[in-house]
Amino acid sequence: MWKKNKHKASFAFQAEKVFLAAVQPLGNVFNHFQTSPVGLDAEEVIKRQSVYGKNEVEHEKKQHPVSAFIKAFINPFIGVLTVLVIVSFVIDVLLADPGEQDWTAIVIISTMVFVSTLLRFIQEWKANLSSESLLKLVTNTCYVIRPDQPAEEISIAELVPGDIVRIAAGDMIPADLRLIEAKDLFVSQSSLTGESDPIEKCPQPKGKKYSKGSVIELENICFMGSNVVSGSAVGIVLATGNQTYLGTIARSIAGHRAATAFDKGISKVSFLLVRFMLVMIPFVFLVNGLTKGDWLEAFIFAVSVAVGLTPEMFPMIVTANLSKGALTMSKKKTIVKDLNAIQNFGAMNILCTDKTGTLTCDQIVLEKYINADGSQDSEKRILRHAYFNSFFQTGLKNLMDKAILSHVKELSLEYLKDNYKKVDEIPFDFTRRRMSVVVEDRQGKRQIITKGAVEEMLEICTFAEFDGGVHPFSSELKRKAQEISEQMNRQGMRVIAVAQKSYLDKECDFCVEDESDMVLIGYLAFLDPPKPSAARAIRQLHEHGIEVKILSGDNDAVVRTIARQVGIDTHNALTGPELAAMTDEERRKAVGEVTVFSKLTPLQKTQIIALLQEQQHTVGFLGDGINDAAALRQSDIGISVDSAVDIAKESADIILLEKDLMVLEDGVLEGRKTFGNIIKYVKMTASSNFGNMFSVMAASAFLPFLPMLPIHLLIQNLLYDVSQTTIPFDRMDAEYLRKPRKWDASDLSRFMICIGPISSVFDIVTYLVLWYVFGCTSLEHQTLFQSGWFIEGLLSQTLIVHMIRTRKIPFIQSRASWQVTGLTVLVMAIGILIPFTPLGHSIGLESLPLSYFPWLVGILLTYCILTQLVKSWYIRRFVKWL
Repeated sequence: MWKKNKHKASFAFQAEKVFLAAVQPLGNVFNHFQTSPVGLDAEEVIKRQSVYGKNEVEHEKKQHPVSAFIKAFINPFIGVLTVLVIVSFVIDVLLADPGEQDWTAIVIISTMVFVSTLLRFIQEWKANLSSESLLKLVTNTCYVIRPDQPAEEISIAELVPGDIVRIAAGDMIPADLRLIEAKDLFVSQSSLTGESDPIEKCPQPKGKKYSKGSVIELENICFMGSNVVSGSAVGIVLATGNQTYLGTIARSIAGHRAATAFDKGISKVSFLLVRFMLVMIPFVFLVNGLTKGDWLEAFIFAVSVAVGLTPEMFPMIVTANLSKGALTMSKKKTIVKDLNAIQNFGAMNILCTDKTGTLTCDQIVLEKYINADGSQDSEKRILRHAYFNSFFQTGLKNLMDKAILSHVKELSLEYLKDNYKKVDEIPFDFTRRRMSVVVEDRQGKRQIITKGAVEEMLEICTFAEFDGGVHPFSSELKRKAQEISEQMNRQGMRVIAVAQKSYLDKECDFCVEDESDMVLIGYLAFLDPPKPSAARAIRQLHEHGIEVKILSGDNDAVVRTIARQVGIDTHNALTGPELAAMTDEERRKAVGEVTVFSKLTPLQKTQIIALLQEQQHTVGFLGDGINDAAALRQSDIGISVDSAVDIAKESADIILLEKDLMVLEDGVLEGRKTFGNIIKYVKMTASSNFGNMFSVMAASAFLPFLPMLPIHLLIQNLLYDVSQTTIPFDRMDAEYLRKPRKWDASDLSRFMICIGPISSVFDIVTYLVLWYVFGCTSLEHQTLFQSGWFIEGLLSQTLIVHMIRTRKIPFIQSRASWQVTGLTVLVMAIGILIPFTPLGHSIGLESLPLSYFPWLVGILLTYCILTQLVKSWYIRRFVKWL
């Protein structure tokens, strides 16, 4: 079946191949896949990898650099500039008289387009490379069987058709598999079909006749992208990568990412600025044409104004901020899978988290093993039974299983397993909250050993064993059992019960119904102390506007104890059963007030998050287990850890390389800083452009000459754009970082109207000074007028960077980063010097008298003072800034 011919390696999903694999009898399945029960040897793996490639599904094709560079031109602002280049070429070159052709505007606008596009391309390319390298830090693995060695854990990317893999609860299905062994295997295919209920899978075809369109219903085929809810299995890899069922879906949607709130916000701002420009340009053209009579000159000036109002650096600044934020967060042990998730990270105001490993040390140790009557188990009988259960089970071993195995190893009791063999198992699920194994000793004695949550275990026990005998499980014993459990819970210990049933007549195919009439033999108590940093981290998160809620499936008393120890208020606490008994209205009210939830099912975690989102909260969820996958998908920002199960990592937007709330806090602050710098640039550009609109309209209406030549506007705009390229490196005020921040495009128009016209007031003051003080009242003096406004306009535009970047008094209470300060000072110096240079003279500027500069200093100083006063009023009036 697996031909060693690259030309025959199809990258299309073939239903016929899947049906053929599904109907193969188990006796012929290894021959069909040209493999063996011990798997593929290294040489065969290499051969198949050369044919089928890596087991990777196509999400987004990595663009060729040339293609990415061309796509960098595609945005509304570059489009406007490109049209203006064409217009300038037609007017200044094609229609110009011989010898009067002027390439200046074309060269400058083209340079702006090229520089902007080049910077955007570089930033996006670096961002893509950084994302790829960061995601390599987060790997999904599976257990594969190779000859002459036990199952080893490898990256799923290395799988090839014919490999034999083991899967268990919590695992992602690493490729399309044909099952050859399975025990109580339930798989969630919701990511492929939308069906929320798990589907049972088994090795033997059941003889059902399938239509060609129903491959997803095959009971003995597991598809890549689904995940194991419970049970375990062994399967042969049927298809990998783009040949899988998931691969065909991924190929059809690659490149078609849904627009996020962040994307929509950026688009709204972009088209708002474009609309302002499209309204203003015809007005400037008409006013200048009517007042000055030179319609061609008026048109050229209007084109130049359009260039000046075009924020061509906008896409580059946004990309640069996001990529720099992702890189900085990676240094703080936070991997961003999707750059746009940074906005939600900064906006998060409620963090829902599980208890284990986040608030606790995630180093559970076995503290006690106690008999059913509360006495100490000196014979270690309870420990032995728990050891057999943990050792022989094939599902996902949780922290308590690992603690039991570690404790037995310390006591050198591992030899006990050699006297028993496994017969069967009943895997764990989140409804029963227990799991069982069936073992048999050398004398043929067969028994079922069950361990699990105390309440669920007491429901299946009808006897209790202590003092060397078996006693009926009376109501008094049941009450005592609950007291023992609650007492240890109040001490912060997690408790599970252990039961057994011996001399079974049944030989195989054990099921949940066999977990009945059990004999309770005792309890195991585990201690997972709170992390020393947890209380401080929760306090700091609260100081930064993030409320922490615990969503746990654990016992109520344990959860409350840990919550109190880390400083979370436990007066408002609910259990899953209590939540389920509420009405919809009661539930909606409760989720907003309650901070500690315990004994929750996975579905209830998702419901709580959805109800919080309905109340306009931005909700983050931190989880690492299979039961957390649905909640991770539901939340606004899914957060997991590198040690999480595959399905949790796949569902998350953010991966923490260290499971600690202190790491999470660092990431949140960096997300807010990144978002703040983007908003900072947006408001600078919007208010500056809005102010320039009034200035140009006033000058066009009342001056007998152009206030600035087109070439002056182009150079001024180029210098201003350069001054803003360092904004991604700016710092944010600590006060800004203390609160969650959401994208709010509705505030932008109000901000423009309040702040933008301030610069226009001082532009007009500059006009009056140049007109009345320096006598620039006729065409003979227009060069001096244009030189004076060129410098004032550039300096006021550049100063706005410092005025708007903070709600404090700039330069005194809050200073920009050295990169921003250095570049703005350099640009201002260049702007002042240009009229005094040969370059300035060649473009129609002239040296200004020194007596102009005291006026300039006074105008700019007054401008800064008035901007600060209006800014303070705006903050008091609207309680907003940035």
